[in-house]
Amino acid sequence: MENKTPKVFIVDDDKFLLNMYSIKFSKNGFEVNSASSGDEVLSKIKAGYQPDIILLDIVMPGMDGFEILEALKKGNLVPNTQVIMLTNQGQLSDIEKAKSFGTSGYIIKATTIPSEVVEEVRRIYNLHKTI
Repeated sequence: MENKTPKVFIVDDDKFLLNMYSIKFSKNGFEVNSASSGDEVLSKIKAGYQPDIILLDIVMPGMDGFEILEALKKGNLVPNTQVIMLTNQGQLSDIEKAKSFGTSGYIIKATTIPSEVVEEVRRIYNLHKTI
C-alpha cells in the first residue's frame, strides 16, 4: 500500500489563520491548498482538485461553511474527501448541523492550538481513511 502525502484544503476567510495553518500543515507533511471564499473552493473542486481533507470554517462572507458543504454534497463533488469543520462556532446546533452533512470531525479554533489542530486532523483522517 502506498503511503501518500495527504492533501488538505484549508478554507477560511481570515488570511492570517489561512497562512498560519497552511505553514503548520506543510511543515507536518501535508500537501496544502487553500481558499478564502466559497466560490474559490467550488471553482477549484470543479476544476478537478480532489483533496483528502477539507478544513472548513463556518462564518465567512458570501457563502458560509454550511452552504459550501451543501453545494459539495448536492453535486457529489468530493465523494472521497473527509470534511472537518475548523471554526469558532461551538454551539451544539452548529455541531449537529455539521454532522447531518456527514462531516468527519469538528474542531473549535479558539480552544485548540495549531499543533493540536494538525494532530486532531491527522487522527480523524487516519480513522476514516479508505484503503
